[in-house]
Amino acid sequence: MARFSAVFSQGKVLALLALLLAAGCDGGVRGVSDARLRGTAAEPGNWLTHGGDYGEQRHSALRQIDAGNISDLGLAWFFDTGTKRGLEATPIVVDGVIYTTGSWSVVYALDARSGELLWRHDPQVPRRYGGWACCDVVNRGVAVYRDRVYVGTLDGRLLALNAQSGEPIFDVVTVDQSVPYTITMAPRIVKGMVIIGNGGAEFGVRGYVSAYDAITGELRWRFYTVPGNPAEPAEHPELERAAKTWSGGEWWKMGGGGTVWDSLAYDPELDLLYVGTGNGSPWSRHVRSPGGGDNLFLCSILALRPETGELVWHYQTTPGDNWDFTSTQHMILADFKIGGAARKVLMQAPKNGFFYVLDRATGELISAEPYVEVSWAKGVDKKTGRPIEVEGLDYRDEIVVVQPSPYGGHNWQPMSYDPQSGLVFIPAHEIAYAFRLDPKWEFRPGAWNLGYDPTIADEFPRDAVSGHLLAWDPVAQKEVWRAQYTGPWNGGVLSTAGGLVFQGTAHGTFAAYRAADGELLWEVSAGTGIVAAPVTYEVDGQQFVAVMAGWGGAFPLTAGDAALAAGVTDNSGRLLVFALGGKAQLPEQKAQHAQMLAALPANFDAETVLRGNHTFHRWCTSCHGVGAVGGGLLPDLRRSQPGVLDSLEAIVLQGSLLGAGMPRFDEWLGAKDVNDLRAYLLTRRAALAVQEAAAR
Repeated sequence: MARFSAVFSQGKVLALLALLLAAGCDGGVRGVSDARLRGTAAEPGNWLTHGGDYGEQRHSALRQIDAGNISDLGLAWFFDTGTKRGLEATPIVVDGVIYTTGSWSVVYALDARSGELLWRHDPQVPRRYGGWACCDVVNRGVAVYRDRVYVGTLDGRLLALNAQSGEPIFDVVTVDQSVPYTITMAPRIVKGMVIIGNGGAEFGVRGYVSAYDAITGELRWRFYTVPGNPAEPAEHPELERAAKTWSGGEWWKMGGGGTVWDSLAYDPELDLLYVGTGNGSPWSRHVRSPGGGDNLFLCSILALRPETGELVWHYQTTPGDNWDFTSTQHMILADFKIGGAARKVLMQAPKNGFFYVLDRATGELISAEPYVEVSWAKGVDKKTGRPIEVEGLDYRDEIVVVQPSPYGGHNWQPMSYDPQSGLVFIPAHEIAYAFRLDPKWEFRPGAWNLGYDPTIADEFPRDAVSGHLLAWDPVAQKEVWRAQYTGPWNGGVLSTAGGLVFQGTAHGTFAAYRAADGELLWEVSAGTGIVAAPVTYEVDGQQFVAVMAGWGGAFPLTAGDAALAAGVTDNSGRLLVFALGGKAQLPEQKAQHAQMLAALPANFDAETVLRGNHTFHRWCTSCHGVGAVGGGLLPDLRRSQPGVLDSLEAIVLQGSLLGAGMPRFDEWLGAKDVNDLRAYLLTRRAALAVQEAAAR
């Protein structure tokens, strides 16, 4: 300081240091600093964190593109990922560089002006993890901090990569890899720590969220979301209280669930980290906790101290979850007046169908109203904050149909909050679902463990589902407008100061609406279904809008004919980037013509086909769709070549396609089960051949 004092006054030195910090140097270390992450509003030309800011509002102050010139928006450039699986990442944009991810947790760094690939890092996830990924081999993006890029991989690792070269700096295993954990979420950076959770509740795991030192990769703290073995000491005090809400059964042997697989937010002023938790493992509380109880902290919003992981408050949206009604959906922090008083709120539209507005300092319920059709509850009690469940929906003895479904009234696809209009824009779904307790259920480590009977569904009809973009007033708790689609599982949302709302669709378009009234202003073909959320950024004075395009996720994998209705025929994954005056063109799509099915023997007795039906729906539906109808993501098994059907035993029992992500099932199935399965698939093939012949 003495040498500097000879030239600069102390005040000038302090001013210089302040400028360096504001520029992101943090004591001379280049890149994205804590100050930049807290001050994202000061640089709208970048997209520095997953939700655009710590409050995850996904609203941009950029306004170069608006309702007056949106018709001039065109494709500026695109980048082919070379993949055919789901793309769900939100790109991060830092000083002219885009960082994003594709299938199998591959990371890309691209020039934000031209799309030139700067580097690519493949973490080499073993393909066997495809069998442990409930909802596709997707990844929702990276975090950038200082000069590093962080990504969670499908096999449960946290990687730090050099932002300039993509070279690994550290590689930390965050899970027990002998257990079916996965990571698909985007990490977040808070106070020099990387926050990451995991998934896998469907397969039988115990959920938690962890904080790792961003520089060293050391574990700083871990918060378990459900209690473990009651014969062992609790890992932290909050679990002692949680354990009192579980009774009967041996949930700890079945994992318990509560995985933190997506949503996080942070309030620097209150210094609270908000964590959304998932469903129970198994789904059915009748086998998970047969003695009843709320089963904390399933389906909850947790407010934690980010430096220690200490719980400050919690709010449970679905006590004793029985329906896979996770609270891992997008949370938004905002400040606005309610009843004339200024409130700091947290907003969430979880799977269960109710839109929640909470006081984010205390967890107090301010309001909750249904944003889609809800049949499982009459409402939310304003005094207790608990849902008022409809009587007679005990599915232990009979089939019950509820809405929303496990796909949710809203799933992981991010919402957006526009502070100008005061509206929240929600990618909403209207889907009903049937439940019945599984009479043959037993816990099978590493397999799907739901507790309900998956064999009751033979089809998922197209007319039973729909989706829409919903503009919601969170103060009045009412719908303002909607853009109706023919199907669900449409993309995440971006709003801008240009008065626009951008969203991709399941049927393969990218669209812009007027935020005030929902008028469709612009729409282009995207070449494939879009499920990811867009971002916007500015380089050299030009505004761009970018979105990952690649059909995928839980609905296309499982929903059969209802997912096939989206009409996706070419699932080439790309990053699409638009700008005013853009003239780029996507490659012309070649017409897809289904080959005429070769005649194969399909004369099996009804009992064999029924057993094969049950085997398929118990073990295969999660990837190959209800009724063996492919939803445009993985091959439609009804169209399998004769050689595939002849090799079914090698595939199912010996793992001959393990390297392609197809798991083996010899621990649970035998040769007779495979023969039954073949009979069912051949029968479904014959029915499809008749259907197509009649249509010609």
